[in-house]
Amino acid sequence: MKTAIVIGATGLIGRQLVSKLLDDNRYEIVKTFVRRSSMIHNAKLQEHVIDFDRIEKWKNELTGDELFSALGTTIKQAGGKDAQYKIDYTYQYEIAKAAAHNSVQNYILVSSYGANSKSRNFYLKIKGELEEAARSLPFQKIIIFQPSLLIGERREKRAGESIAAFFSVPLTNLIPPLKKYRPIEAATVAQAMINSANKHNANRLIIYTLSDIFDQAS
Repeated sequence: MKTAIVIGATGLIGRQLVSKLLDDNRYEIVKTFVRRSSMIHNAKLQEHVIDFDRIEKWKNELTGDELFSALGTTIKQAGGKDAQYKIDYTYQYEIAKAAAHNSVQNYILVSSYGANSKSRNFYLKIKGELEEAARSLPFQKIIIFQPSLLIGERREKRAGESIAAFFSVPLTNLIPPLKKYRPIEAATVAQAMINSANKHNANRLIIYTLSDIFDQAS
């Protein structure tokens, strides 16, 4: 059985990941690294409450078979572009680098549809930069997920996303070319991540866009 590491374990996808991994008998240990305790009590769970700015104090604990990275925020939540960059890029890259150094074999990363290091959109630019940086790390396998708008029960309310999800579902049904932008449940992404981590694929780098993610989840 395997050990999974989850970063972003208290977020929209992360909570689903942890729940599914704890129920999956292919995993013996699920390690999470969080700012605040999730208050989950499970014999398989090893929760590390850490300071993300002090990775040198806990990076040796980043050991296991697979690193699932679902960390992310918004400018509003973070309090500015610099803070968002630190969370969406710096923390994730430094954690992935440490995990690779610790011989973690596989890296499963949540990115975004449209990720591009040259994008004028700040969010998509960060995601693109992280994807490029991740590819240089010495993992045996790197699996990148590029979902569209995520839907599910968030702990914090994002009015803009709720409105977008409300209108995008009927629009994508009416206009087939828009299906590549249709919303996707966080639980679906989480299941696809776990399924893909347990499927044989000879390619070292795998990138799943929206339709692929739905396929992987089934």
